[in-house]
This record gives sequence, structure tokens and C-alpha cells, in this order.
Amino acid sequence: MAMQTGRLIVGADVAKAELVIHHDSSDEVIKLKNSKADIKRWLKQQPLNTAIAVEATNVYHLDLVELAHGLGFSVYVVDGFQLSNYRKSVGGRVKTDPSDARLLSRFLRNEGEDLRPWSPPPAVYGKLQSLLRRRAALVSARTAMTQSWANETLLKAAFEAFVTSIDRLDLLMQKKMKEVLRETGLHEQVARCQAVEGIGFLTATALVMAFVRGEFKSSDSYIAFLGMDLRVSDSGQKAGRRRLTKRGCSEIRPLLHNAAMAASKSTAWKGIYEQHRNSGKATTQALVILARKLARVAFALMKNQDEYVTKASKPAC
Repeated sequence: MAMQTGRLIVGADVAKAELVIHHDSSDEVIKLKNSKADIKRWLKQQPLNTAIAVEATNVYHLDLVELAHGLGFSVYVVDGFQLSNYRKSVGGRVKTDPSDARLLSRFLRNEGEDLRPWSPPPAVYGKLQSLLRRRAALVSARTAMTQSWANETLLKAAFEAFVTSIDRLDLLMQKKMKEVLRETGLHEQVARCQAVEGIGFLTATALVMAFVRGEFKSSDSYIAFLGMDLRVSDSGQKAGRRRLTKRGCSEIRPLLHNAAMAASKSTAWKGIYEQHRNSGKATTQALVILARKLARVAFALMKNQDEYVTKASKPAC
């Protein structure tokens, strides 16, 4: 369905140094310096009925998005993977900054009615996301360094001291997360999630962070936000392979995978995991199913402000 008439459409391709902007009505392409002053000046020249499509690019798009939203514009942040597939679907053969700006305009014009305008996340969301992302990078670097230095004996003591300092930094980051959660009153929600077998502090924090990002009507929309929903590709009588969409914050899914691995060994979830394995599901498939189940349980606990009751503590019928 096309974007409603009466609105001006703009596509903005964002890089660290500059913005390339396409005005759909005039097919004009302009370039701006990616600075708050230049962005503000340009925005104040635009009619308020302008809708702006921006591709999510690390943090470089945030100034434009936040300033435009603050001035009352409708802003749509488009996932890069989604935009890439859209380019292929319309037969795009060129990928340049101007062509991407035009593509964003076209995407908003044709698909805008099905898109939700961007809204600023709560401050706690940004703080927790930043800490989780930095911790994930830290753990990844530690793992790579440990593997690289596995056979090094001459500097073994020095490297062990280095690893100890990394572990200390990891603990400090987790301590900071707990402080943020207490300051914002979310520590009780984390405790609810942690009560579920397999879900530890980091996974619970990530699930709460995702929960406060928006108002989810159902667990299905929450699962989709986590990128744990399935992409279906069927044709005729052929059932294609199901794959995770992997949308949303990329740090949450590995944490859920680890939670599912722990849960699969617990009394509460072992039977469900083995049931899927015995039905022919691969290990990864069974763990994904279990991870999704854990996320749904956590969502229900947070939404209803309930306390988790384990199977062992449920009264006999």
C-alpha cells in the first residue's frame, strides 16, 4: 500500500561524515554534513508534513533521527538487511549513496502504510544496550585472544594477568548494569525472569531491556522484536527451510541460546528439549524452540507482574 497522499517523502542515506538526501517529489539529491548544526538548519527548512526514511547505520543516523523526531517529523528507521532485499526485489543494480537515498524514498512511498514511525526508547534502554554490546565485544575479544595465545609459554604469566583484568572489567560492567536496574526500578523484573530455569542475570537483563523498548500487544510481537520469529519460504507443495529473521538487538539471541542450553539440562525443561530431539529436530533447532519458549515465559511474567512457579513447586491436582 502506498504512503498516504499529502505527505512529502524524503530518503536519507547516512554516513559518518555526510548525509545524502533525496526529495521524492522533485527527485532532487542534496548532501549535508553529518553535524547537528547542519541537520537542524536543513530540518527547519522542511514542511512539517515531511516523512523521512533513514537506514539504520550503527550510531551515525541517531542525530538525524532524534532531531527530526524532536521537531515533530515522522521518522522511519529502516533495517539495512530489509533495504538490501528490497533493492534486489526491484531490480536495483547500483549501490551508491544517492541510489540508496532514492531507494529509501521509494521504500517509504510504497510500504509506508505498513511501517511504524520511530519513537525514542527510554533512557534505560540505551544504557543497558550500550553495556550489553560492550560486554559482548569484550567477551569476543577475550575468547579470540585466549585461542591465539594458547600455545604461548614465554609470556604466559603476563597474559594470565591480562585475562584477569578483562574478567575484572566484565564484573564491573555487570555491577553497573545492576546499578542501572535498581535506579530505574527494573531489578524486580530481572528477578522475575531469573527465576526461570536457565535464565541468568545477563539474559534476564537483556529480556527486560527489550521489554521496556515498546508496548507489545502479544508475545508474538515480543518474539519478533527479539528476532526469534521464523522466516517462512514455501512455494506450492514445497515447504522451504525455516530461518530466524534475526531482527533487533543481536546481543540478545546468543544469550537466549546459552539460556536454552542451561535449561535443557534442568528438570523443568529437559523433557521438552528431549521431546523435540526425539522428533527429529537437530540440536540447534531444539535449542531455538526452547529459547523462544523461555522468552515467552519471561514476557508473560513481566507483562502480568507474576512470579514464576516451577513445576516442582506446583501443587498436585
